Amino acid sequence: MELRRREAKGRPQGWGSDVHPVLQAVYAARGVLSPEQAEHRLARLAAPQALGGMDRAVALLVEAIRSRWSIVVAGDYDCDGATGTAVALRGLRLLGATDVRYAIPNRFVHGYGLSAALVESLQPTPQLVITVDNGVASVEGVAAAKARGIRVLVTDHHLPGERLPDADAMVNPNLPGDGFPSKALAGVGVMFYLLLATRAALRGQGAFGDGAEPDLSVLLDLVALGTVADLVPLDFNNRVLVEAGLKRIRAGRACAGITALIEAGKRGVATVCASDLGYAVGPRLNAAGRLEDMSLGVECLLTDDPSRAMHLAAELDRINRERRDLQASMVAEAEQMVGAAHATDAVGVALFEPSWHAGVVGLVASKLKERLHRPVIAFAPASEDETEVLRGSARSIAGFHIRDALAAIDARQPGLVERFGGHAMAAGLSLRAEDFERFAGAFDAVAREWLGDRPLQAVLDSDGELGPGQLDLDLARLLRHAAPWGQAFPEPVFDNVFECRSWRVMAEKHLKLQLRDPRDGQVYEAVMFNAYTGEAPPPVLRAAYELAVNDWQGRESLQLLLRHIEAV
Repeated sequence: MELRRREAKGRPQGWGSDVHPVLQAVYAARGVLSPEQAEHRLARLAAPQALGGMDRAVALLVEAIRSRWSIVVAGDYDCDGATGTAVALRGLRLLGATDVRYAIPNRFVHGYGLSAALVESLQPTPQLVITVDNGVASVEGVAAAKARGIRVLVTDHHLPGERLPDADAMVNPNLPGDGFPSKALAGVGVMFYLLLATRAALRGQGAFGDGAEPDLSVLLDLVALGTVADLVPLDFNNRVLVEAGLKRIRAGRACAGITALIEAGKRGVATVCASDLGYAVGPRLNAAGRLEDMSLGVECLLTDDPSRAMHLAAELDRINRERRDLQASMVAEAEQMVGAAHATDAVGVALFEPSWHAGVVGLVASKLKERLHRPVIAFAPASEDETEVLRGSARSIAGFHIRDALAAIDARQPGLVERFGGHAMAAGLSLRAEDFERFAGAFDAVAREWLGDRPLQAVLDSDGELGPGQLDLDLARLLRHAAPWGQAFPEPVFDNVFECRSWRVMAEKHLKLQLRDPRDGQVYEAVMFNAYTGEAPPPVLRAAYELAVNDWQGRESLQLLLRHIEAV
């Protein structure tokens, strides 16, 4: 791994002396150069009316609410889809919808998104279907709905293909020509924006009379969870949404389901941060969609009964443990297969094992991508009964747009890929099992062509050295909540030279160390997960680390969370 120093993206201006200089430097390295750019106030959100297609979508939704249409929210089976579905149901009911229910596809029965199979299962037939976190690629599904007399409102954030569905209305910031300033909205964010615009329209029509209008800020905990878990870039607009949701959670005003999931993940509600949502809450919710039925997760987010929420969160925790065990065995098998990939010097790696679970291949691709630092696609049979069709999940590296790569393969070899969709860093696809080898060759060819002679080496960006005395608990606490750190707005990482005073192995694979700063003799507790290779750490080393707050039995202490070490 190459350790690289971040540089300021401009000159910081306007900061007061009360803002820690380390925080100013961290902000500047992420393009935040003034206090205004760090003010994550809801008043600074981009206007809902700036989203393309909003007027048409709002008019349709207002008609549905005021005419008491039967509405089905068609979600997705990941965390973004589940939170977006919960936001839609809670929000629509707040705005006056009286007949609204949801449908989440089973990936092994209905496939992805608003498929024709999912439409056929909607009984009784609704008057309106609203998609959340899907729909832009659902050409056949929308057509099936329209053939049954169902109106369709698509809300999505995925990149569109060459052909758009014939929906009655569509809101998606990534449609061609859409001028919305935040292309990084998650599906849950798009749904929240639609609700905001619909409330404004209803207000203008006098729908709320002299009474208080619905408070949609109660949905922001769900918006924050879905946004962080979907790994969309945390641009300014998304940071505003996530920060507002985190504040709501810390204040003890989250929905019962999120509170229960935080506690199931052994995190503290009062101190929760974005990484807790990403690493503790999101995976437990995602596990239901990967292995069983995401309706379990949606029900957890919809209930207002704390005891029922705790029961559902416990069940989701059980499924997540099952998912971890399955993932570990699949990753081990994939690592054995990687030897063959290296033997052929594959740049774009495609892996398939008939015994793999289609709901977990995305996690396998992610792990292998991190270890190989090259784009990876992992495949599994679509289901136990449909082994002739493979479902693939792709994860990519910076500089290689994985959805565009699939589009290039589709253009060069029409019919090879049956369906595909996604983003720059993650995508999904399906193809016939008999075509796997041909696809693997095509994928490797595109990867070689597009990546060229670029070194396939992971890079860890550092915010530089901390000075003597700066490594303290107060700075760790400050950085923890200074911003919603996440995708494209990474948590601060520093690097310093230390002497390894002592070390031991935890749970056969983790390292627990005591590191001494040679400049002032200060000794720090440090931990590095999944790092033990059978060899001792160097006696003098450069460590890249995060300043972490270790909360053990209610007592906080400073801990260095090591991301990389190298001999000096």
